[in-house]
Amino acid sequence: MSLEAGMAALHMKFTDTVPRTEYSAHMHWPLVKKVTGIDTDIISNRKAASSKFVEKWDYAFFWKIYVQKQFLLRNGGRITKMGHAVYSEKEGGESDYCSDITNPFEDIDEALELDCMEEYGEFRHKELVNELEEAYALLKIEYPSTLVCGGIYITMFSGLIEIFGWDVLLSAMAMDEEKFGKVIESYFRWVRQFFIAYSESNIPVIISHDDLCWTNGPVTNPAWYRRYIFPYIKKLWEPIKEAGKKIIFTSDGDCTLFFDDIIGCGADMVVLEPHSDMRLFAEKYGKTHGFVGNADTRILLTGTKEDIYREVERCMNIGKKYPGYILSVGNHIPLNTPLDNALYYNEAYEIMCKR
Repeated sequence: MSLEAGMAALHMKFTDTVPRTEYSAHMHWPLVKKVTGIDTDIISNRKAASSKFVEKWDYAFFWKIYVQKQFLLRNGGRITKMGHAVYSEKEGGESDYCSDITNPFEDIDEALELDCMEEYGEFRHKELVNELEEAYALLKIEYPSTLVCGGIYITMFSGLIEIFGWDVLLSAMAMDEEKFGKVIESYFRWVRQFFIAYSESNIPVIISHDDLCWTNGPVTNPAWYRRYIFPYIKKLWEPIKEAGKKIIFTSDGDCTLFFDDIIGCGADMVVLEPHSDMRLFAEKYGKTHGFVGNADTRILLTGTKEDIYREVERCMNIGKKYPGYILSVGNHIPLNTPLDNALYYNEAYEIMCKR
């Protein structure tokens, strides 16, 4: 199924089986070892094992994004380092833990004067298109059995988080909304070059990621987003849509309040964490737009087999009747997920996936 199923879901066409994807499971090394039979204790085996795992679990698409904070740093621009707790063991065996916490914008007045075009620089257009296409081509080689995409992690709000960190970002928003609005506009002008490059590339599907919300919803007044974030997202997506490409939108947290805004901006498919109300999204948009999710990883972490079965059943009861639905654990299958629970989750999916 794999690639064909992912494209079918994006084009709102039914397949005999509900498609699925996952996040981080391909780096759950005991799980990958069990499913593929490849010894992932041997570091050099891990890349091939990850690819084989994605094939075995029949991913409809593979969630991986190329344009991240490395482009903010490339021309000597400043960003905040917020550190990183232990989450996974990388392909090369190293931990993702990072204790480096710094913020170059502790002076709020300085933050309010930032011109992102000047700070982070403009890239040569043809070279940028080529780079994005090369990254996409490599991803197709690494994961040939599934739909791979182009992607931008730092669409709007996530870009501002990378630059300022939470404390300075929220302080700047509160101190002078109008002045900070000019900073946001300058960020839009900077990040737009990647969306334009993707629109002119040979890549048919683009993931646009923006962590708009916390687990309990928006971090500030929704009216602020509707003035300073969503109009820019809509403009960023316009060249992608005009080029006939598909957009998969992803955000952490509970985005229920913003379903209408996200669809209004032009998303074709929305990745939903379990905090968001997937039933509501399905009822409003399931006949016209794809959606992905939203099984709860906490149930895989601590639940019984009965709990896991009921969670998969809940998702299938909502999504199975819609052609654009793709099952996933909505907030990852990290390395600390018990192996037997991850395996049983897949078993439950296989029991219920037939339409």
